[in-house]
Formats: sequence, structure tokens, C-alpha cells
Amino acid sequence: MPSWKLRHTVIAIMFTASIVSFMDRMAMSVVLPFIKADFHLGAFESGAVMSAFFVGYSLSQIPGGLLSDRFGIRRVLTVAMLWWSFFTAITGLVGSFVQMLIVRVLFGAGEGVFPASAFKTVAVWFPKRERATANAIMLSSSRLGAAIAPLVVVALMHFGGWRTVFFSLFIPGLLVTLLCWLFVADSPFTSRRITPAELADFEEPTDAETAHKADALSFREVLRQENLLKYCLIYFTFDFAYWGFTSWLPTYLVEARGFSMVQMGIGASLPFLAGTVGCVFGGWLSDRFFSGRRKILIVAAQLSSAALLYLTFVSGSMMALYAFQTLAGLTLSIFFAAFWAMPMNTVPKERMGVTSGIINTAAQVAAIISPVCVGYLIEVSGGHFALTFAVMIISLLISCAIAFTLPNTAPAIEASLEPA
Repeated sequence: MPSWKLRHTVIAIMFTASIVSFMDRMAMSVVLPFIKADFHLGAFESGAVMSAFFVGYSLSQIPGGLLSDRFGIRRVLTVAMLWWSFFTAITGLVGSFVQMLIVRVLFGAGEGVFPASAFKTVAVWFPKRERATANAIMLSSSRLGAAIAPLVVVALMHFGGWRTVFFSLFIPGLLVTLLCWLFVADSPFTSRRITPAELADFEEPTDAETAHKADALSFREVLRQENLLKYCLIYFTFDFAYWGFTSWLPTYLVEARGFSMVQMGIGASLPFLAGTVGCVFGGWLSDRFFSGRRKILIVAAQLSSAALLYLTFVSGSMMALYAFQTLAGLTLSIFFAAFWAMPMNTVPKERMGVTSGIINTAAQVAAIISPVCVGYLIEVSGGHFALTFAVMIISLLISCAIAFTLPNTAPAIEASLEPA
């Protein structure tokens, strides 16, 4: 059995921090009905409260990557965690709609710094052969957080109302901030806790290599890379379908399928629970069987997801619907694990922060517009979901078509910048 290493502690801390961040984020959707009653908000204002988070979250993606590349992951992660935890607690103090909007934007800005820094942490702290699995563990945390957040939030509300929820969630945020500062160094080579045996797993760059990358990998050069544009388009079109499906699934189950609240709760949680497994399983598959041909796994996950969304829509029984939507959650998450392994293994670690920030920004744009577009399609269709599912499936197929143009082993960015 392999021994426990410092990088395992690092990924455990990042996994926990990601769960905390997702619980802090998901808390609003659970308590929103009570906030609506307290502040006398209408549907549009309630939607604005939800969207305010993604505004701040999207705007800080690229700056978060730039900051982690410039100042190191330890300081940036620590400040980001402390920032969003502080504004989580402040949410419990707001007294008006306008205050809520401001706090949600600032809260989102803090959480938006986290993904790029987290992806860079994986790139820095894990050898290439282990990155897809480590990244899959990170990605699975969001699915697990989405599955357990409602249970935790409802339990906290039972003891003190919606304001108590946000005050209480400050505590785990503070704890993971402390753990990050103590254990997550900027790299294995600057850590005082790593053993010589584990350090031997990593290759320290030479001065010449570091100087070459610093000269070649300007922000403008990164933006010019063909594969970067493809990564953004693949992630945007895929996330459009993902957020359309996950955001509107509860409404679909209740309004189109006539599920009770209990049945809907079970059905809405199953894709996220399956997604937790899918992220880890997808990372293992990618590292174990597709390390040199990750595109195959990406395309297979996209096609499977499209087929399972169709089967979810046409299924004639509750059990069949449960089965197909659960499998859809599994394959959607397999894609995420396989997809992120490609830029991690083709983009230099020195620019992984800003690169992942750029890619994730494309996803967050999709996260902002997809729920609104799906809602519009449902409205113009008279409450029917056929057009909605068709658009989501088409979006997945477009993502698949773009992914098919990627090389199985994409050339590293620094290689493409070398003089002929």
C-alpha cells in the first residue's frame, strides 16, 4: 500500500476547502424563500440575488489565475478563503436588497479566485501521471458539496433561521484557511514539510528552463494559442448544457413529471451523488487507460451525456427517469475529470493559473446565461421541455465536435513558442 505523502495532505485540504466553498455558495438557494419573505422580494429580485454571485465569480477568474502565478498559491488561496468566509458571515447581517446584492458580488469575487489557484495547486503538487486523478478528486468535491449542502443548511436553519446559517458557515471556512496556510506551500521545492523521498518524485526546473518560460509565456502569448480557444469553446458549450440540466432539473421533475417534493428531492440529488463518483472514476480512467489519448474519453463522455439526456426526457417511468438522469450525472462528471487533465498536461505550470482562469471564465459565462436561456425556452414553449432538452443535447454535440479536433496529446504551449 502506498505511503501517505504531503501531496495527499494538500489535496485533502483542497478537497475540503472546495466542499466548504460550495456549501457557502449553495446556502443561498436553500434559504432564498425565507429571505424573499423577510425582504419582500419578487421573482426578478430573487433571481438578481442569485445572479449577483456569478457576476463577481466570473470577473475574478482570470485575476485569480494571474495572482496565483504572480504571488504563489499559498498566499492567494489563503486570502481567497478568508475573503469568501468573511463575506459568508456578513451575509447574515444584511438588511436590504441592495446590501444583499453588494455582498453577493463581493462573496462571488472571493470564491472566483479559488478555482484557478486550485487547479494550479494540482499542477504544481502532483506529477503528470497523477494529475488527472488528483484533479478528479478536486472536481468531485463540488458534486459532494452540492449533494450535502441542503441537508446541512436545513439543519442549521432548524436551530436559528437563515442568518444563523451564514454565521455558522464562517467557522469551517476559517479552519480550512488555517490548514491551507500551514500545509500548502507554493511548490514542493519550497515546502519545509516534504520528505526527500517525496521530493524525488518531482523534477525541479533548471534556471535556463525557468528563464525561457518566463520570457516566452506572456499573457498575450497564452491568449494566442489555438488549443486555448478550443478549450474555452469546449467548456462553454458543455457547461451550457450542464448548468441548463442541473439548474432546471428540480422544476422539470415537479412541473413536467408531477413528482412530489420528496420524489423531486431524491431525483435532484442523484445526479450530484453520481457525479461525485464520476469525477474520481473519470480521473482514474484518464490516468490509467487514456493518458496518451484523453480526447477519446472526453468525446465518449460527451456523446454518452447527450444520449442519456435524451433518454431522461423520453423515459416513461419514475425508475427509468431516476436511472437515466443518474447516469447522466455520472458521464457529465467523467467529462470534467478527463477534460481538465489535457490543459494540465500541456500548459506549463508557470501559466496554469491564468490559463485555467481563462478557461473557467468561459464556463462561468455559460453558467450565467444558460439558466436564463433555458427559462426563456420553457416560457416560449408554453411550459414544455422538449425544446430545452433539444438545445442542451445540441450544445453537447457541438462541444463534442470541437473536442474531436484536439490532438490526442496536445503539444505543450512552450514547445509551440520555440523558434524554428
